[in-house]
Amino acid sequence: MNFELIGVIANISLALSLIVALIFGLIEVRSAGRDRRERLTLEALRTFESRDFAEVLQYIDTREMPKTRAELRALPAKEQVMFIQFSQQMEDLGILVSERMINVDLVDKTLGSFVTTSWKKYKPIAVSSRAEDKEPYFAEYYQWLAELIDERMKRSPRPPFYEAHPRGSRLK
Repeated sequence: MNFELIGVIANISLALSLIVALIFGLIEVRSAGRDRRERLTLEALRTFESRDFAEVLQYIDTREMPKTRAELRALPAKEQVMFIQFSQQMEDLGILVSERMINVDLVDKTLGSFVTTSWKKYKPIAVSSRAEDKEPYFAEYYQWLAELIDERMKRSPRPPFYEAHPRGSRLK
């Protein structure tokens, strides 16, 4: 057999092996990304349904928010912690959405307008803190998320699921 022919066959085999390996690698990377998003989605849902989160939501919903750091420091320690915990959770949620680790639809379906209404209450202390600390990044992802959801609700409001999929209709 001709050595040139054997060399050509070997080169073709190597090239095909490389192509197959790349295809399988891409499939695995996509699968790992999908698995990561699913895990983060489930973790976010568990957080949203926890008693601690419900307590924080109730607190934010029923209280007048402090407008400055001084007003925040004047609150009892437990209320300060709830306020800080809430702002951290909303900032984290904004980061997860901006990095596409969880889908904004999940936030829309679980918290929806609460994100925008709570931001309106939180905005004065965020703006005040940014100025006091010369920290333009304070609550940046929370603001971004609230504005994104507000824009989505105005541009194309999502119908309630029970209206979009009446009983007896088939889900696709």
